Order: sequence, then C-alpha cells, then structure tokens
Amino acid sequence: MPSLRQLRFLTALADTLNFSRAAEVCNVTQPTLSTGLKELEGRLGVVLAERTRQSVMLTPAGEDIAARARRILAEVKDIEAAARQHSGAFQGEVRLGAIPTLGPFLLPRALPAIRRRWPDLRIFLREELTDSLAAGLAEGRLDLILVALPHDLGDAVVEPLFQDGYQLAVSEKHALATKGQAEPEDLSRTPLLLLERGHCLQRHALSAFPGIALHADETFAATSLPTLVSMVEEGLGITLLPQLAVDAGATRGHGVALLPLPGACPRQVVLAWRPGSPHTAVFRQMAALLRDVREETAAA
Repeated sequence: MPSLRQLRFLTALADTLNFSRAAEVCNVTQPTLSTGLKELEGRLGVVLAERTRQSVMLTPAGEDIAARARRILAEVKDIEAAARQHSGAFQGEVRLGAIPTLGPFLLPRALPAIRRRWPDLRIFLREELTDSLAAGLAEGRLDLILVALPHDLGDAVVEPLFQDGYQLAVSEKHALATKGQAEPEDLSRTPLLLLERGHCLQRHALSAFPGIALHADETFAATSLPTLVSMVEEGLGITLLPQLAVDAGATRGHGVALLPLPGACPRQVVLAWRPGSPHTAVFRQMAALLRDVREETAAA
C-alpha cells in the first residue's frame, strides 16, 4: 500500500514539475524524493513521471493518481482537524481563499473580529480567481473559499452571505454623471471597461441585465478594480462596480460619479467548504460574522 509520504512526494512533483523544488516543498533531499517516487512506481506497477534533462512530465497514470492522492491527503488533513476539534478550542490552521473583488473589501474588516473570536486560530489567506479557488478547495489545498455565484463549485457546502449589487461608475465629466440613476440602455450603448477574462465579475457584470446585450471594451482589460477606477477617472470609459467595493471606499478620492442601477441582477456572495469538514459548525459561525461585517460596512 502506498504511504502518505509517497503520495505527498507525488503531489509535490505534480505541482512543481521539478524534482528539486518538489523536494524543497516536502523538506527532504532530492535523492530521498526520487527514491520514494521510484518505490511508489514499483508498488503500483506504473510509470508516474517521465524525466528528461530539460523537463519533467507526469504520465496519464501519474496525473490520475496525483489527483486521487490530493483527495486522500485532504481527507487525512480533515481527520487531523477533527481530532483537534475534539481536544477543545478551535485552533490550528485554516487556509482561506478569496477572489480579488471580495477579499480586499471584506476581509480586512472581518479578520480582527475573527481573531478575537478564535485567538488560537491561524488563518492563511490566498487571493486567486474562482476556478483556482474551487480546484484548491476540492484538492485540499484550501479549507474555505469566499467567492461569488453563479459558479460551479461541485459538491462543496455553500453558505450564502449576502447579495452584492452594482453601481455604474463614470468620470465626473461624463454626460451621464448628472443623471439620478442609470438605465440599462445607457450601458448597452457604450462598451464597458471590465476585468480581464478569468475574473467572474466580468461575466457577472455582462449578465447584470438579462435580455439586454452589454458589451466589453475589447481594447482594454484590467487586473484589478483600482485600475478600473483610475481608467474611469481619466475618462477612458465606464464600468460597473460591486456595491461592496463602493461601500469600502474604492472610489474615495477619485473623480468618479456613481449612479445606482435599479433592476440589475446582483451577484451572490458565499462561503464554501468541503462536505464532511470537521469545522462546519465554526465555518457557519464565521459566515454569520462576515454577514455582520458586511452590514456594518453598508451602514458606515
């Protein structure tokens, strides 16, 4: 039977495709890692990796077994976490991932309250796009993710937090700046400055008004909301900003006018974790805390 150590060696190699870096990840020497992988191949009777002078590549069998190994290691981590839960106070580590259009505007306000509630807990934060976060959760690299729906999260447990609407952001010199509110037709006539492909906000923004064809400005794609705000301020286009970012001050100090968008379909912000996680009860308490923080931000 393969050992957990051998499975960790394989997943590290799959992640790095480099024997030296994989050995560093596992805190072993390269010969130790190579020997462990050869023993694993001998035990399983298949070749897991092809190595040349220039590169390392997993075989199809290696890819399949590495994916299974990630799931096994995630289950083992949950077993260890369950044991800590039974020992008393919630402690240890939680790896929390968040998308860039949520994390910077919600977590800085929430983390102090989380630390007060669970002082023995260490939280490690990752900011990634939704596809990467969903994969990290399924593979056990992450314990908890903060994302926006609609998006396929597989069999993850999903706890709704709040709905996040939009406002239209235009330059203070733009013709729309003096309107009391924006209409869908205002958006359909002008291509929108949006985040680059891969950000779920791009897809959510373009589908904010079902039945109304909204278009992205194909000449530009931003990597962050602050970049979008700066482009709008310079009069280079218009964009949709999530209400959470607006309430957190994303446009403060910029020459940007904000117009409400009645009738726009909001995105649903959720917290998600693996089914069977031993921390389910605590994660639901964290969700309640995040909802409270969002209400405080909106009221500020």
